[in-house]
Amino acid sequence: MKLNVAYKEQFETRHIAPNEQDTESMLKIIGVASLAELIDQTVPKNIRLKKPMALPAAKSEYEYLNKLRQTASKNKVFKSYIGQGYYDVIVPAVIQRNILENPGWYTQYTPYQAEISQGRLQALLNFQTMVLDLTGMQIANASLLDEGTAAAEAMFMQYSLRKNAEAKSYFVSEEVFPQTIDILKTRAQPYGIKLIIGNHKTVALTDDLFGALVQYPAGHGEVYNYKAFADIAHQKNIKLTVVADLMSLALLTPPGEWGADIVVGTTQRFGIPMGFGGPHAAYFATKEEYKRSMPGRIIGVTIDKHENYALRMALQTREQHIRRDKATSNICTAQALLAIMAGMYATYHGAKGIKAIAERIHGLTVLLSTALAEFGYKQLNENYFDTLKYAVGDLTNPLHSESLNNEFNLNFDGEFITISLDETTRLHDIETIVKVFGKVKAKTLHDIDLESLAKNVESVIPTELQRTSSFLTHPVFNKHHSEHEMLRYIKSLEAKDLSLCHSMIALGSCTMKLNATTEMIPVTWPEFGGLHPFAPVHQTGGYMQIIAELNDWLSEITGFAAMSLQPNAGAQGEYAGLMVIRAYHQDRGDFNRNIALIPSSAHGTNPASAAMAGMKIIVTKCDEKGNIDVADLRAKAEEHSANLSCLMVTYPSTHGVFEESIIEICEIIHQHGGQVYMDGANMNAQVGLTSPASIGADVCHLNLHKTFCIPHGGGGPGMGPIGAAAHLVPYLPGHSVVDMGNEKSISAVSAAPWGSASILLISHAYIAMMGAKGLTNATKYAILNANYIKARLESHYPVLYAGANGHCAHEMILDCRSFKTFGIEVTDIAKRLMDYGFHAPTVSFPVAGTLMVEPTESEPKHELDRFCDAMIAIRNEIADVESGLSDKIDNPLKNAPHTVAVITDNDWDKPYTRQKAAFPLPYVALNKFWPSVGRVNDTYGDRTLICSCPPIEEYEFDVLV
Repeated sequence: MKLNVAYKEQFETRHIAPNEQDTESMLKIIGVASLAELIDQTVPKNIRLKKPMALPAAKSEYEYLNKLRQTASKNKVFKSYIGQGYYDVIVPAVIQRNILENPGWYTQYTPYQAEISQGRLQALLNFQTMVLDLTGMQIANASLLDEGTAAAEAMFMQYSLRKNAEAKSYFVSEEVFPQTIDILKTRAQPYGIKLIIGNHKTVALTDDLFGALVQYPAGHGEVYNYKAFADIAHQKNIKLTVVADLMSLALLTPPGEWGADIVVGTTQRFGIPMGFGGPHAAYFATKEEYKRSMPGRIIGVTIDKHENYALRMALQTREQHIRRDKATSNICTAQALLAIMAGMYATYHGAKGIKAIAERIHGLTVLLSTALAEFGYKQLNENYFDTLKYAVGDLTNPLHSESLNNEFNLNFDGEFITISLDETTRLHDIETIVKVFGKVKAKTLHDIDLESLAKNVESVIPTELQRTSSFLTHPVFNKHHSEHEMLRYIKSLEAKDLSLCHSMIALGSCTMKLNATTEMIPVTWPEFGGLHPFAPVHQTGGYMQIIAELNDWLSEITGFAAMSLQPNAGAQGEYAGLMVIRAYHQDRGDFNRNIALIPSSAHGTNPASAAMAGMKIIVTKCDEKGNIDVADLRAKAEEHSANLSCLMVTYPSTHGVFEESIIEICEIIHQHGGQVYMDGANMNAQVGLTSPASIGADVCHLNLHKTFCIPHGGGGPGMGPIGAAAHLVPYLPGHSVVDMGNEKSISAVSAAPWGSASILLISHAYIAMMGAKGLTNATKYAILNANYIKARLESHYPVLYAGANGHCAHEMILDCRSFKTFGIEVTDIAKRLMDYGFHAPTVSFPVAGTLMVEPTESEPKHELDRFCDAMIAIRNEIADVESGLSDKIDNPLKNAPHTVAVITDNDWDKPYTRQKAAFPLPYVALNKFWPSVGRVNDTYGDRTLICSCPPIEEYEFDVLV
């Protein structure tokens, strides 16, 4: 027997689930002879790639991790005192292992189906409560992307709320972090908002200002008393946003107590690694009167149909998918996973622990200031929390050299040096810093008595700015301080949520595929997690290699000249792409080009992003088959030829079809001087078969949390990098702190230069381990799996749209509208699916009353069959209602989901059996997932809006904590 000593495991076979036998069986059901025949009949020949993608050979999981270890070693993790919004942290191990590294948390979807998302919703409600307690505000959302974009959202909310329509100016303190000012500039331009950047102590607040923004503590560390400034602003009807360091608010008077209208910031200091820039959860808190203008998701308390405590996302009519171009924000992805971690950090430490950590940070900062004063260094901040500021003149270069020799980084900002301490700082770190500062003045530690100084440290925060109000008083923050209690609390919430650990999540447009363990492992390596995004470039060689390789690979996959990896969400990528198009037109003198053509089937973020980019939206029609109406598009392109900026198009279409006319559509736009922006939401049906550039697009964003395997995290993180054709590359986003290399770059769209850099590792791993052949096969199998479901279900549910040969792309739309005539809504089907152990497909998008199904390539045939069996069984239940066998009101669909409490209740008065309710198919009994609440009452929740943990006497204690 010959032995194959060259055998190498292929990751492709781990990622793509159907085996040869299953593939053959599925092809027979579809009615094609081979996978190649299916692809040929589905993807138009005129858009197919002429040659395979030029990507490195696929690595095995073992090979990849070994190689990545070498790459990681090129990152030099020095102790960081840079600050500027990014700080080293201690991630509680119980949170790292059981949330960050746990697929039961990171593979969940956004909690639109509340009944099977109660654990995550409770964790996010805890986050909101934490934010409200620390900021002193009245209502908070469930996170935003990062501190800079949260500040920009606040500015636009202030702009939307202004009473004086002529007010176009916005004051920004010059002591706000530079990356935040950069994003404010980006967001201000399309609306003609004039930023007044200056000193808050000397600026004249006039009637033409609609808002103001300050940082607390300020960018260089000074803690100002802004109360008088806030009072004057309010006298002028100017709303005030405060960018506040959440950790400092354990010691400082909350902004809500001295006049803030909006408070924003990052929760990164609450146990989230720096990760070279992200992902981190920003927070946004404001007054209750502004709740309907607040961006992002809000978690609210309600009741279920049995009048039990329940949670769901509140006030969704504010959101972009409803309001489209009238939306106040285009936010689609939040940072749920990171918000959950930050909330759990507060839960684990409680008020006493958080205050102790803040006091240690402040105390060591005071000690350092006192010690350096002994060496003759004059500290410039009168009041401070964690950051010291020095003007050191000729000593700058020697201090820089000596700090690097001792493997720590300071923040060198023009003529100043700042030193920011954090949770990880200890007394021996102070000794090291003092030693370095002493050496450049020929002094040593022996010249001062550091030990005595440490015994006499007192706060320098003035009495009027010291916090006196309590925080984190709810029992949830006061019960779980031992690890056993914390572990059980985390697991109790996890058990209430359905994730990819339980079953497929066939969400159309959302691509819930395998998030492989090997792809996830490096994210928590200290070489990647411990790097500050503004660290000197000679310390970031590993990241630079990853970013360069990913840029090359994604460029090859899309056919574009280059990528920007900065946008840290899909909608952020949309916005960035449109701003790049805008900059291109304006650089050519075409300032009038502001018309965006958008098909009626477009995702809600498309018109919202276009409006944010200052564009006027013209909607184009779709025909009865769901395709773009080419004649209507041509007519509107001709009508608006002189002012045409771009077309926003999704491919394959939002209806799940490869439109045959896509090249013609792109040519029409180009003939009239416009650019083609392609929404990359459906890129999972393109990779290796076609590409945005070959179709004719000029710029496209990629949802790395869809096609390229970054997990959805229960509603974030996401990544939305954009690829651009050569003529648009000079305009890709730049950054005010880190040189991105393009003179014509638009200003930043995200706070960090490379967005949420640490999770780029996931997509890097996926591409490296799949290779060109594996990625292409993934696309083919995504199309195969979708068409198999179509073939099994189309005799039970009408499939709305299909291509020329009757096939769908990677997803399909099941039409449920006819069931409404006898009282069954698409929502009833979604809720009933929970009883079968499944999360519903996308409900009522892009067509109301439908389900959009996308299985992905990672699901095996038996899981597809389980889903199809469930859908067919539900169709039979609908038929029973239609025929009169089941009551129109009291039936399994209307009463779904059925909880264990309902099933085990002594009183069972339903006209169907408990078996029918809870175990409708044999497989369900083998591995039953129980929804933790009955159908949620959305109306009640919006009518009695509660967005923080309610007083304990109002609900059962163990439900909340």
